[in-house]
Amino acid sequence: MATIKQVAKRANVSVATVSRVMNNNGYVSAEAREAVERAIAELDYAPNRVARSLFTKTSGLIGLIMPDITNPFFPQLARAIEDVANQHGYQVVLCNTDEQLAKEQSYLVALQTMHVDGLIITTNHSDNPNYEKLDVPMVALDRIVKSGIDAVISDGYEGGRLAAETLLDCGATRLAHIGGPEQLQTVKRRTDGFLDVAGDHLVGMTHSSFTFKEALTAAQTLFDEHWPFDGLFAANDVIAAAVLQEAVRRNVRVPQDLQVIGYDGIELGEMTSPPLTTISQPIYEMGRRATERLLDLIEKKETVTKEILLPVTLTERQTTIRKGHDT
Repeated sequence: MATIKQVAKRANVSVATVSRVMNNNGYVSAEAREAVERAIAELDYAPNRVARSLFTKTSGLIGLIMPDITNPFFPQLARAIEDVANQHGYQVVLCNTDEQLAKEQSYLVALQTMHVDGLIITTNHSDNPNYEKLDVPMVALDRIVKSGIDAVISDGYEGGRLAAETLLDCGATRLAHIGGPEQLQTVKRRTDGFLDVAGDHLVGMTHSSFTFKEALTAAQTLFDEHWPFDGLFAANDVIAAAVLQEAVRRNVRVPQDLQVIGYDGIELGEMTSPPLTTISQPIYEMGRRATERLLDLIEKKETVTKEILLPVTLTERQTTIRKGHDT
């Protein structure tokens, strides 16, 4: 592998001149630039990214903090982020924290060492004080982290309202709810919207993390303590899938005995039995908008903090049934 010194020797210029050509920074004569570019091509020289980032304090890298890549929602977000970043010449460094604060902290240190140009955050630790201390452009995605940090989110409150209205329209009269992590404002908004419409129809609720194992435990608890109920809203599709599994175990028929609505709109919902009715977030659009917003911040096109709120939609499948329709 060629080195920058070999490029400089081949072009008969200094190492500093080669660096100025590569970074398009500072004056270089047309003759010297042509010689350097020819030497780079002849030697097939690829600059060391780490060394280059130390020199320029930029890297062409975007850090992506995610809490759990086993949750299908997050890989779908990551796909959109990577697509947009690559279109603009950036690469994405994915950091999966397993919802562990210590792991998240260590990733933040590593990303700073790499001189990432910006961060996209889908953390479950929105109270992490280190985000306020970071001197790097950042955007929170599906999360509200701190004041002064941009956010791209879906309208969770409206999604919760829509779930409750749909269950009531479908004839359910005894409603139940499994909420998500209570410390996440975006998730709490889903619960708030649902409860405001459910009112006196609510007969029981509990909370769960977004892991399937814990969601299954929450579903078992809800059935044990509050059954019978005939309509349930889950704070995400993974929790809803756990409810469907527990319903099968208890010989509860869906949707005849129990109607279920999830939240997210991930592909998993098409694979459950029966296929899941859900409140769909515009997942790809959220990832795209977050990345475009981050690039604007990196390039200093705009500095006013924004919260971008995107609409949700109802995707009706077979875990709900409208009045007058047979299953």
